[in-house]
Amino acid sequence: MNKKAIFFPSTVLAAVMSLVAGSAQAAYELNLKAPVTEIASQIYDLHMLIVYVCLAIFVVVFGFMFYSIYKHRKSVGHKAEQFHEHHTLEIIWTIIPALILAAMAVPATKTIFAMKDTTAADMTVKVTGHQWKWEYDYLDKDVKFISTLATSQDQIQNKAEKGENYLLEVDNPMVVPTGKKVRVLLTATDVIHAWWVPEFGVKQDAIPGFIKEVWFKAEKEGIYRGQCAELCGKDHGFMPIVVEAVSEDKYNEWIDAKKAAATAANAGADKEWTKDDLVANGKVVYEKNCAVCHQVTGAGLPPAFPAITGGKISTGPVADHLALVLNGKNMMPAWKALLNDVEIASVIAYERNALGNSVGDIVQPSAVKAAR
Repeated sequence: MNKKAIFFPSTVLAAVMSLVAGSAQAAYELNLKAPVTEIASQIYDLHMLIVYVCLAIFVVVFGFMFYSIYKHRKSVGHKAEQFHEHHTLEIIWTIIPALILAAMAVPATKTIFAMKDTTAADMTVKVTGHQWKWEYDYLDKDVKFISTLATSQDQIQNKAEKGENYLLEVDNPMVVPTGKKVRVLLTATDVIHAWWVPEFGVKQDAIPGFIKEVWFKAEKEGIYRGQCAELCGKDHGFMPIVVEAVSEDKYNEWIDAKKAAATAANAGADKEWTKDDLVANGKVVYEKNCAVCHQVTGAGLPPAFPAITGGKISTGPVADHLALVLNGKNMMPAWKALLNDVEIASVIAYERNALGNSVGDIVQPSAVKAAR
């Protein structure tokens, strides 16, 4: 047998893929989302091809089966054949499925190898999963921020009408330039999470103590939404991912704005804040980061998440309160890695002087900086 004969199934498969590629891009509500990267397009085409192969097998097998049932039924006088085995037939129905699987394996293997090739990346972003938020660190730009759910608690608690992007909106999206290969390093600090953006064809687990790699290259501008795809805790559904693909000029402007905001936040850590200003700022920080566990009212969800109102920590020594917020405990993360000095000082002031508490004391951002 020559090489042409050996690779005949792969050639046929490639031809079929080219025929279905156009229809594979169609937007079906019950199908995969329309791809915006080369890898996602390959995954989509493979998906559609295998659906058509399965459909063809279904038609052939059930066609023969129903034909046989109808044509050879007892009511028309057909008498069943008595035979033990048919070696030729058994060989044929073993070889044909093996050839189909081998033919499908060729493009699938090429796509898998391409998915794992993170070399020659234009930029690298480290993504860390926390319960229940994502941390983005642009390693080559010195930009770092936390991305959390932006859907209001009123929508979640059915007190307000749900928005178009309910549970799929964040306060700080990941921003990338179009046409650039983005290498993503994934890890986690507590439990296993998964970074999943369907339009990119990307889904990779983020595992504590390990660094996993994945990549994507967005071909057109737009906002692309995903979610954590692992059961990472009680608020697993409140951990969305938003990636905004923009032109390179807009991306550079965004980087400059992020650096300026970080500089301003660091400058604020050196000034003396009034209690009222810290409490007002702390309300925003608390509702964005703490309310999901301790509730907007401070009532908590005992015993896993104790109440802030009248709590032993929030009404006890301020030094103990600061140490807990900085270093975390049990399911509570170490906020020193997630919040800046002003945010930590603000949330402590809010917890001690709001939510039904009136301790009266505060901690300045400079003290938080020293405590780190």
